[in-house]
Amino acid sequence: MTTLTPCLWFDTEAEEAANFYLTVFPRSRITGITHYGEAGPRPADMVLTVEFELDGNPFTALNGGPEFRFTEAVSFQIDCADQAEVDRYWDALTADGGEESMCGWLKDKYGLSWQVVPRRLVELLSDPDPGRAQRVMAAMMPMRRLVVADLEAAADAS
Repeated sequence: MTTLTPCLWFDTEAEEAANFYLTVFPRSRITGITHYGEAGPRPADMVLTVEFELDGNPFTALNGGPEFRFTEAVSFQIDCADQAEVDRYWDALTADGGEESMCGWLKDKYGLSWQVVPRRLVELLSDPDPGRAQRVMAAMMPMRRLVVADLEAAADAS
């Protein structure tokens, strides 16, 4: 089976970011670190890549330079079992300079975009009653952090 490994381009923060993500996600670990050599293009012994796993999913962080930045065109969706998980991930990823966005999206302090999504939202949006699903969508649109109780209340409103 083919493994897809997202490669995250940083300027110089690859190892710092990987260590931060390890504090946020369970079952996470660094699996390898490589360094630039004398051939460059960055200083010898500077971290080149950090291979790591977040909750068992492989990632690579690359210190590639300042040329590229993250955009919202790519984000990672976190499937949350309940409001407590939503709150834990939201608080951890917006800490120390992260930014809230709309509809459960945020940027962490490195500018990487995440979607913090309770499973209940997917269930409500899949409701066979289109009126319920539309009320949930309308309630979700102005939210920043998604609140399960408010989404359920919108679904049940008549």
